[in-house]
Amino acid sequence: MNKVIIMGASSGMGKELAQLFYDAGWTVGIAARRIDCLNKWREENLIRNFPASNGSQARTSTIHTAQIDVCSDGAPAQLLDLIERMGGVDLYLHVSGVGKINQELQEDIELNTVNTNGMGFVRMVGTAYRYMAVHGGGHIAVISSIAGTKGLGPAPAYSATKSMQNIYIQSLEQLANSRKLNIKFTDLRPGFVDTPLLNGGSYPMLMNQKTVAAKMFHAIMRHEHVRVIDWRWSVLVALWKLVPNWIWRRIPLKR
Repeated sequence: MNKVIIMGASSGMGKELAQLFYDAGWTVGIAARRIDCLNKWREENLIRNFPASNGSQARTSTIHTAQIDVCSDGAPAQLLDLIERMGGVDLYLHVSGVGKINQELQEDIELNTVNTNGMGFVRMVGTAYRYMAVHGGGHIAVISSIAGTKGLGPAPAYSATKSMQNIYIQSLEQLANSRKLNIKFTDLRPGFVDTPLLNGGSYPMLMNQKTVAAKMFHAIMRHEHVRVIDWRWSVLVALWKLVPNWIWRRIPLKR
């Protein structure tokens, strides 16, 4: 049975993807800071699929939970402990992240974004990479963003960290290939998705999280290297790349 660990699965896209993998028959390891949300999801699925007590016990081993804060120095050891409890991992899926509009450059928001999306990302993805490098390979998938395409003035730290994630995964893929490691990579780059991360704000071309999760699931299963979701954002991203930097930095922003 295939095994997936999803980091940042307590709500939003991580929770949706956990459901898709579980329904597809995978052994699922879900991790986040809010362990109560993870345990609730676990119990709901056990009851839904195996209402009889003996059936529930038989299925228990296919859902594992772990309370992990990616910003903690102890997070790598906790991830390795989860992998050990599951008996290995085939796919590591990194969903955990934060993001806020911050045109006023509030320092606490910027630093928390860099710590979570930057340091936390490297900490956890790097741990998964090192494990797979010595255990026969695997698949690492991450949810970054179209925000990493160009510097976005309304969210400087968010845009910068998403660009870093894109480059980091590209670098790891080159490193793995040069060492002939059997590790695959998928970089998922959605536009605006209606998840708790956006806090109900008004955003252009807002996408339904269930629809986006399904597209991500299929992209992962096909081992796509990079996937921009959806086609409208693919067109927009292509146009962004054509805009010279001297024009881009002069585009006025709404306040």
